[in-house]
Amino acid sequence: MADKNVFLPPRPVMRAVWSLHRGIYRISRGRLGLKRPQPGREGALRLTTTGRRSGQPRSVIVAYFEDGPDQVTLAMNGWGAGEPAWWLNLLAEPDATTEVDGRERPVRARAATPGAEHDRLWQRWRDLDPKLDAYAARRPTPTTVVILEPRQRG
Repeated sequence: MADKNVFLPPRPVMRAVWSLHRGIYRISRGRLGLKRPQPGREGALRLTTTGRRSGQPRSVIVAYFEDGPDQVTLAMNGWGAGEPAWWLNLLAEPDATTEVDGRERPVRARAATPGAEHDRLWQRWRDLDPKLDAYAARRPTPTTVVILEPRQRG
């Protein structure tokens, strides 16, 4: 069983860091705050979904890695209970856009298929973060592996 005693900052600290990250991105007009993954390190992309209630664009910065042409992230909500709003938005409307290096890309989101696909991608996350299982054990529900597949513009 995973160690539930692994340190996580208090939720208000995590939210403050997320706000600071978004602020840096906004103030720098996108020049800072996003990055492509490097060997042994995840990247950070800006994901824009359609609000499931408002119908308005909603953006968030998430960690990701590349798996061939796909971008892969985790619907983890800071390792807290509940699903992140961006994942709920994608469940309602899977078409979205991602941005890295000043380039926007249309994507279609889906959950990794249980079994081999999920296990392979989870292992890739585990290779990037050895504490992954301990963090995930803090959540009352499984953490969804989200695949952002490229789609044609339009």
